[in-house]
Amino acid sequence: MPIVSSHRRKVRFPKPPTPIATEKPKPKPKRRQISSGMASQESQEPRPGIPAVFTQPPLIRDPLVTETIDLQDATLEKCLPFLKGVHDKQSGPFNAYGVPTLNRDDHVAYLYDALEDYPSGFAMMDASRPWMVYWSLTGLFLMGEDPIQFRERVLATLRPMQNSTGGFGGGHGQLSHIAGSYAAVLALATVGGEDAFSMIDRHAMWQWLGRLKQVDGGFRVCEDGEEDVRGAYCVMAILTLLDLPVALPPTSKARKAGLENLTDGLAEYLSRCQTFEGGISGSPGVEAHGAYAYCALACLSLLGSPEEIIPRYMNVPLLVSWLSARQYAPEGGFSGRTNKLVDGCYSHWVGGCWPILQSALDGKPRGSDIPIETVGSLFSREGLTRYILGCCQSPFGGLRDKPGKNPDSYHTCYVLAGLSALQHYHYRTDTSSNKKFAGAFSWKSTPIRDGNVYERKDRLEPIHPLYGIPYPAADVMRLWCEAQPVMLV
Repeated sequence: MPIVSSHRRKVRFPKPPTPIATEKPKPKPKRRQISSGMASQESQEPRPGIPAVFTQPPLIRDPLVTETIDLQDATLEKCLPFLKGVHDKQSGPFNAYGVPTLNRDDHVAYLYDALEDYPSGFAMMDASRPWMVYWSLTGLFLMGEDPIQFRERVLATLRPMQNSTGGFGGGHGQLSHIAGSYAAVLALATVGGEDAFSMIDRHAMWQWLGRLKQVDGGFRVCEDGEEDVRGAYCVMAILTLLDLPVALPPTSKARKAGLENLTDGLAEYLSRCQTFEGGISGSPGVEAHGAYAYCALACLSLLGSPEEIIPRYMNVPLLVSWLSARQYAPEGGFSGRTNKLVDGCYSHWVGGCWPILQSALDGKPRGSDIPIETVGSLFSREGLTRYILGCCQSPFGGLRDKPGKNPDSYHTCYVLAGLSALQHYHYRTDTSSNKKFAGAFSWKSTPIRDGNVYERKDRLEPIHPLYGIPYPAADVMRLWCEAQPVMLV
């Protein structure tokens, strides 16, 4: 079965204080000490062409020592040699900007292996089978491989996971879950073909989505499961790609409670998930998270035009401020939450928010022309490029969270997706033939040719900013489904 590698995270607990017999004086704040390791790395000369912002610790630093700051310092120590291009495990070659090349062949080989058999120790990941297929196929497409060659294997893998009650489980005989169903639909769209599209029981899928709909506008991720922004986004992605009816099924509890459509109250639910910081949480009242920000923005853009619906339901200046704070220097990568570490996967989850917000700020599209940008780049493309190519490439193939971590197909897919997003300008036109979901099927892309610090040979294929699959794959699946309408019974 296709499965990703797994690794344990080390959890460091603070040492307990030493007991003393006398009264303990009031402690003074600790002052930061730069370790000898960091000092020695700071003395190493970086390769030519690398700006100082990427080769030294931040000039302004919090003097207090906390567990969070210790972890940040440790991450910084691991990243700096890679950012400088002086780590002994970086094979290069390096370009004139001091950026290493993309080890394309190694990563392709890694993802081909990820589609093969795995030992019994990976059974704990059995509920993620559709995801493993999707991650590997998408990563291979991004690097120029043809995923259609895997069509028969994908169908044979996913067919037993579809339930007669609607949706896909994460593995054989498992309960239908919106995340696994989303990944399965994306994988089938990627390999394409009538046999893949017709395999999906769209009528049962529509009825199942109706059972997930909640009276407050949101969606559960499975029947009797939790309700969150993931569910909302995955439902809208499935709904639009499969051209399912927007009307709620007659048996839906939400319909009996007064709602009429799957989309009723959904934008309002997402609006309630924006926090005081400006970020977006998984559900109202909890911590903001980069992946939920992407899910909410993509979901809104599937509901309507970004330039109209996002400012209506989100505080855009506050959201831009929060997302901007997720990019760190000198690393250049993104973190997922406030006071957390950089992680390669947020190259997509946070990096994927920027094309959507860019479209919202650029305004209404004009014909089929590339719109005039109203603002410049909303994040440092150079910084993210340096983090991905410098810090996230494993020397044995595959991409990773950060130096010191193991690669897996999840990070390989989303790190590459982030690299692709920064290499292309995604924009909307007003030429979509689909009127029901015009905001979803009016996107185009063009390579960004100026100001890049990577070589042209390291440019990846573009993927749809709302679905994470090839542009043509989204259109072909939607057109086929439009021609096979689902009956409202």
